[in-house]
Amino acid sequence: MIPMALPFSDPNATLDLVGGKGALLAQITQAGLPVPGGFCVTTESYRRFLEENGLQDRMLHAISSASLERMETIAEASSDIERWFADGVMPVEVVRSVRGLYAGLGGETVAVAVRSSASIEDLPGFSSAGQLETFLNVQGETELLEAIKRCWASLWSERAIGYRWKHRIPSDGLGMAVVVQVLVPADASGVLFTADPVTGERNRILIDASWGLGSASTEAKVRSRSIRMDEGAGESQ
Repeated sequence: MIPMALPFSDPNATLDLVGGKGALLAQITQAGLPVPGGFCVTTESYRRFLEENGLQDRMLHAISSASLERMETIAEASSDIERWFADGVMPVEVVRSVRGLYAGLGGETVAVAVRSSASIEDLPGFSSAGQLETFLNVQGETELLEAIKRCWASLWSERAIGYRWKHRIPSDGLGMAVVVQVLVPADASGVLFTADPVTGERNRILIDASWGLGSASTEAKVRSRSIRMDEGAGESQ
């Protein structure tokens, strides 16, 4: 029986079940590195949600008439899909699995980060960087289940659909897992790309950071700097 959710420590937390981000977190957890506790809501949960709410065919039909030449048609389809996810009923098996693993993180109101982990994310050819949603400081079962649905829906956002079409990635058969991880109360947060996320250049790294948990506005950014590896560490572009 395919699990609805798996802790990072479970050896069955593989790419097909927990997506790119989840699989990497599972690997470093199992290697003994200090990773904040958490679990993954598997791609099977996503597929079960689609099945029980009759969404797969509706979503594919909604985007079948959209076009990259008319971005408003993609936006309209995405808006409809987002509403369907919001109105959808979470399967009982998913609720039960999430409830048990969430309670194991330290209590029914522990603050967590809820992060999308698609099966096409963090791969060599398709990073999907910035395409999918993350929700921070989520507390309580009700908020958590809502955040999970919103992560699933982000697989069908306007920019995510456009990204897949530009890279000729089929929309049918996609899998989406969700990472749920104990929140670190950070003074500053950010991400470091070891290759330029736009051009793919390997001699350039990009650091993007902000004060607090990492979801601040542009005005609150600590720094976004791009540095060539063959330049001095004190220089930036």
